[in-house]
Amino acid sequence: MTDRPLTDHLAIALAQLNPTVGAIERNLDLIRGARAEAYARGADLVVCPAMSVTGQPVGQLASKPFFLDAVASLVRDFAEETADGGPGVLVGAPWRIEGRVHNAVLLLDGGRIVTARAKHVLLDGFPFDERHLFAAGPVPGPVNFRGVRLGVLIAEDMSTPDVAEALGECGAEILVVAGGDAVDVDSEDRRINLAVARVGETGLPLLSVNQIGGHDQLVYDGASFVLGADNRLRLQAPAFRDSLLVSRWQAGADEVWVCAEGELAAPPVGLAAMYHALMLGLGDHVRKSGAAGVLVGLTDGVDSALTAALAVDALGSDRVHCVLLPSPGTSRQALEDAREIAELLGCKIDEIPIEPALRATNAMLAPAFAGRDPDRAEDDLRSTLRGAILLALSAKFGALTLSAANRTDMAVGRATLHGDLWGGFAVLKDVYRTTVVALANWRNRHLPEGAHGPAGRVVPERVVTDMSDVEPRPGTTGARILPPADVLDDILRCLIDKDVGLEEIVARDHDPAVVEQVWRTVAEAEGQRRQLPPGVRITSRSFGASVRLPVVNGFATLP
Repeated sequence: MTDRPLTDHLAIALAQLNPTVGAIERNLDLIRGARAEAYARGADLVVCPAMSVTGQPVGQLASKPFFLDAVASLVRDFAEETADGGPGVLVGAPWRIEGRVHNAVLLLDGGRIVTARAKHVLLDGFPFDERHLFAAGPVPGPVNFRGVRLGVLIAEDMSTPDVAEALGECGAEILVVAGGDAVDVDSEDRRINLAVARVGETGLPLLSVNQIGGHDQLVYDGASFVLGADNRLRLQAPAFRDSLLVSRWQAGADEVWVCAEGELAAPPVGLAAMYHALMLGLGDHVRKSGAAGVLVGLTDGVDSALTAALAVDALGSDRVHCVLLPSPGTSRQALEDAREIAELLGCKIDEIPIEPALRATNAMLAPAFAGRDPDRAEDDLRSTLRGAILLALSAKFGALTLSAANRTDMAVGRATLHGDLWGGFAVLKDVYRTTVVALANWRNRHLPEGAHGPAGRVVPERVVTDMSDVEPRPGTTGARILPPADVLDDILRCLIDKDVGLEEIVARDHDPAVVEQVWRTVAEAEGQRRQLPPGVRITSRSFGASVRLPVVNGFATLP
């Protein structure tokens, strides 16, 4: 292919895609479709997110030669298709360069792989663990695309001034970020703030493409954007859905490229962003795993009600099967509330009493329990029987069992080991109890875009306001009685999310003795938390990833 003449016009398509980890051919079909649409809309280049060929995080797949061979073969085949005179494509993939595996981007144009650039700034630790999987690339130089020098950064390369400044010094004209940023509701503006900093430092306009979709516990929100050299937002793609946004550029008289203003889709924030992330993460986990649908063990509590609502919104009521598992102590009001939840959501509900099984197991255990008062063992037994029934239904019908355990319960060990933690997916595992209530209230007032569920109230008011299920469990000693949910969640946020010292927590009007009780329960529940099912991660301090204590912990008392 001969070099194209220099140009003062360029159209770059931002391909905001939802790949599936490991599904190389399927992902390339998504890219192929985006390229075809971009061609029809007059684009010169299609920019895809980081790891768009394989999805991310790929984990130990990146160390398997046969996986890397498949990536290389299929990408080369796809590169040949770009000989048709259509747009070039910038794709992300794990790629071998001089015998080392890199998180890389590849420019495909004119029927070949024109060049490759390796990520310079690697992430450490779960879930990406890039320092153990990939070699860091050198600080890159610009990529020459049809006479325009593009400064390509891969995801965290934008987190430091080093890479962008080096690209600017080497003559880059437009900064292009192949992004891969997962949702973190505690820092919603992180990407924009980093981009503003890089533009301010270099004086160059910046284009950033982020993927969307759920991948194991991570959720990506898209919201791709373009910033002008003046730091004005010129374009922004919708959040939480596929999008192909074509940016149209012209070189100015001062040799600074200017992007024409266009679509500005404001992303949701706060509770709306959180609900969309949970809905997308749950829906993609079910769809990409090939499950027929989901099972929800429905109670009269707000946790299971919100779990069911999220499932219906993500999948449709026909793929959500609610199961009511009453025991002898279940009240009539609880049964009526659970049935109303299913009716409001329009999903199937079956009632399977566990009394026969409970009677049989109590009789079986009576000799062994003789002489001992009822305590947590009997309470856990009910949860175990409920969990066993749900798993039997899951195996029979190919549906994924959803746990309704929330972050508060997991923090203090209130999620029962055999009732909540053996579900297939815990959509609320990163959501505190008070936020669960806030989300339920939000959903009753809003119908999220793209939701399959009904408009209006989906969680009965009595269920939202009833906090009876935060009472201490049977067998809880007086020293372990926990404070109300709002107080408990504030203490937990201080201890877990902010690593705040005791004096600062007490200064927030908390009783020191109560703070110590909460810390003790958190420390003692780590062994239980290690058995968590996967679930949606929406913060940077989720259990099992960033928050891990010793299982055997002698520091259970605060000084």
